[in-house]
Amino acid sequence: MSLRLSLAVSTLAALLALGATAPAAAQDRGYSGQTVTCSSNNNRRTQCNVPFVGRAVLVQNLSDTRCVEGTNWGSGRGFVWVDRGCRARFADSRGNGWGGGGGQGGTIRCESTDHRQRLCNTNWRGATLVRQLSDTRCVEGRTWGFRNGSIWVNDGCRGEFAEGRGGWGGGNSGGGWGNADPNYQVTCSSDDQRRRYCNWDRNRGRPVIVQQLSKTRCDEGRTWGYQGNQLWVDDGCRARFGAR
Repeated sequence: MSLRLSLAVSTLAALLALGATAPAAAQDRGYSGQTVTCSSNNNRRTQCNVPFVGRAVLVQNLSDTRCVEGTNWGSGRGFVWVDRGCRARFADSRGNGWGGGGGQGGTIRCESTDHRQRLCNTNWRGATLVRQLSDTRCVEGRTWGFRNGSIWVNDGCRGEFAEGRGGWGGGNSGGGWGNADPNYQVTCSSDDQRRRYCNWDRNRGRPVIVQQLSKTRCDEGRTWGYQGNQLWVDDGCRARFGAR
C-alpha cells in the first residue's frame, strides 16, 4: 500500500513539474537569440536599454500581470519600456522569424482601453493599419494616427499596425501625398466648441498647423485631424493649416 502511494505521489509531482514548465517552453520555442529582461517594480514604469535597434518582441511573460504591447510595454530604438507590473523577456523582432506580421520590422498592437487615448512608441517614419481588432472603427485622423515616431489611438480603437511610408488612408488606400504646395492654406474653425469639417485638397500635401488662431490648444488627434479630402477641428480649435 505504501509503495503504491509513493508511486502515485512521484507521478503527481512529475506531472506538476511538467505543467509548470510547459508554458515557458512553448513561449521560447523557435527562439535562441539574445534576450533582455525588463521589470516594472512596484507597478512603476521602467525603461531598459537593449542591444538591438529593431522593434522588440515579447518572448516570455515572467509576471502574473499579463504584458500587453501598447498597454503596459512597448519599445523604441535601443530601448524597451514596461509599466503596471509587467515583467518579461524581450528579443529583437527581426531575429529568427519573430515579428508578428508581414513586412519588415513586423507589426505592433496599439489599443485604446476605456476609450482613452494611448501612445505606442515605434521607431518608424510612418504607420499603416493592418488589422482592426475593435468593434469601434479605426479611422486615421479621427481614432488613430501617427506623430513623432508614435502611434496614437483613441475612442476605443484597437488595431495592429505596420510600418508605412507616410501614405494617406489608414493602410488600405495605397495612395500617397502629392508634392507639397507652400502657397496652399486653409483656415478651419470649431465654432461653439462643435466639430467642423473643412475641405482639404490632399494633392497639395499633408496638412500641418501654420498658425493657431484660438486660445484652445490645437492637438492633432484630439482637437484636429484629417480624413480623405477633409480637415476636422473640435472643442474650440481654430487654426490656419498649410501643406508639407
